[in-house]
Amino acid sequence: MTKAAPAPEKATPKQMADAIRVLAMDGVEKANSGHPGMPMGMADAATVLFSKFLKFDASRPDWADRDRFILSAGHGSMLIYALLHLTGYKAATKEQLSNFRQWGSKTAGHPEYGHMPGVETTTGPLGQGLANAVGFAMAERHLAARFGEDLVDHRTWVIAGDGCLMEGVSQEAIALAGRYRLNKLTVLWDDNAITIDGAVGLSDATDQKARFKASGWAVKAVDGHDMKAIKSALQWATRQDKPTLIACKTKIGRGAATMEGSHKTHGAALGAAEIAATRLGLGWDHPPFELPEAIDKAWKKVGRKGAKARKAWEARLAASKQAADFTRAMKGDLPADAFAKLDAKIAELVETKPAQATRQSSGTALDELFSAVPEMVGGSADLTGSNNTFVKGTPIFDAPDYAGRYVNWGIREHGMAAAMNGMALHGGVIPYGGTFMVFSDYSRPSIRLAALMGIRVVHVLTHDSIGLGEDGPTHQPVEHLAALRAIPNLLVFRPADTIETMECWKLALEHKTAPSAMALSRQKTAAVRTTAASENRSARGAYELKAANGTAKVTLFATGTEVPIALKAAETLEAEGTPTRVVSVPCFELFDRQNAKYQAEIIGKGTARVAVEAAIRQGWDRFIGEDGGFVGMTGFGASAPAEVLYREFGITAEAVVAAAKARL
Repeated sequence: MTKAAPAPEKATPKQMADAIRVLAMDGVEKANSGHPGMPMGMADAATVLFSKFLKFDASRPDWADRDRFILSAGHGSMLIYALLHLTGYKAATKEQLSNFRQWGSKTAGHPEYGHMPGVETTTGPLGQGLANAVGFAMAERHLAARFGEDLVDHRTWVIAGDGCLMEGVSQEAIALAGRYRLNKLTVLWDDNAITIDGAVGLSDATDQKARFKASGWAVKAVDGHDMKAIKSALQWATRQDKPTLIACKTKIGRGAATMEGSHKTHGAALGAAEIAATRLGLGWDHPPFELPEAIDKAWKKVGRKGAKARKAWEARLAASKQAADFTRAMKGDLPADAFAKLDAKIAELVETKPAQATRQSSGTALDELFSAVPEMVGGSADLTGSNNTFVKGTPIFDAPDYAGRYVNWGIREHGMAAAMNGMALHGGVIPYGGTFMVFSDYSRPSIRLAALMGIRVVHVLTHDSIGLGEDGPTHQPVEHLAALRAIPNLLVFRPADTIETMECWKLALEHKTAPSAMALSRQKTAAVRTTAASENRSARGAYELKAANGTAKVTLFATGTEVPIALKAAETLEAEGTPTRVVSVPCFELFDRQNAKYQAEIIGKGTARVAVEAAIRQGWDRFIGEDGGFVGMTGFGASAPAEVLYREFGITAEAVVAAAKARL
């Protein structure tokens, strides 16, 4: 009688978690750079989350109704890379793990959106992922209201660390989530009480659980290494009617032979001796990046478990009358007639030539766009009436149905910007949000990350210069245009009048792979585009608005409210016999993308060149050269009416004329 073959060994949950630990420490050791402590400490919680709760299909990372997992503590990137590899994401190969942090690898030092499938957002700057997650959860609820829960019904899960919760943006984020009762958002806090410098207590004494409760969250604390307790807590989280925090009490570097619990595991390789001893302690007798068959099979099964749900969802989508619209929205494509009403309005306004603040022009553009592009979701950081971001009749985004398309962000510029990034990354939503331009300083870290990721987010930045007047220098942005223009892949628009404003809005919506900043005036400005054009003239970033009467001797450059000043100066120079052309420059970045021939034609080399902008000079030498004239600001503003400020700071047609004459 033949003996029955022994049953194949089955991996235990602890062994599955240990696989994460070993891959993390091996990846960091190979690179001699990285952060092994957090992945090792959160391996147990991550194993429970991925194997028991996270809805995903490793073979289809782009499945629209997947759960979103966000590693806010992005320095622990080997955690997500290990999980993606273990669950069978094709791109997360053994070779990629072994090339962690190296040139050309998909396994960057911090998770980067667009590099590795399964990475939902770029994290690393602490708190950003947590704040992004609020936007993901908002987008999910809004789209569920629009398309129904047959098509949209998923959760957002976050792993955040002590550092994430220390960052100020975390308070803005959790307050928003609590206010909007985002019950499909769960944060697993890696409560290890360790920072780079040592114990959290060196710098912080906050009762985080009380803080979250006070902000409207449901809170539960567990032993972060007790998998049964973690499972129970996550089940509890799925039943709550508000966002949830699971405080996972962990030991950083869990499993390390002698360094478990030490801050020394946070940001450095463990070293060969410690790793050898850790392997011995874990009973892990395998070379780096090699997995025992049973553990590999167990994890690959986790990666496949969502396929059934995904296929059922695809069948529901195929049968839905909304299939085409849903698919278009999630791809980020605009409706075919997105600009029909706006183009008709442009044709009308060319004839009527209104003199108005460009913030008002932006509001007029939104009036025409909002109904035509249902993916647009707007808001303001408590400056709705000033930013002109609200379209009359728009329902407000709020619990319980979330169908509204206008968000009251409150005085939370950073939280707003970060959440808008999450909304854009989720897909199906095109977010825009308003504040005063000077407060883009508060939003800047998230604006930068939007540019880095290449996502479509529109920042409506009104009161763009000393022209806001009496509020004074605290509210007058003088260096902000230069600062924003310094961010790669950010389109900074400063339109001159209503027509340019509408053109810039079209460009912001058309560019799917870049965020935009709309610099808009408080004060009225005269219409400068008074003839119809067959093309979007702003699309090239700079264009000749007024030709010289004869061979040009002077080229004047301007943006925004200073374009009429340049036109007046040109009129004076022409009257005195000096042929002068005027170039409007609504977007530096788009101009830089034009061919050399066009750039040379616009810059007008061989002419005297002067630029006028109610801001600092930095960045303008690209157009005027180091010997060119600049009429603008050299310091901060002052409190006075706008017309007084322009006169007192010398931003006048007369000053432009003088600067041109000095160079003839």
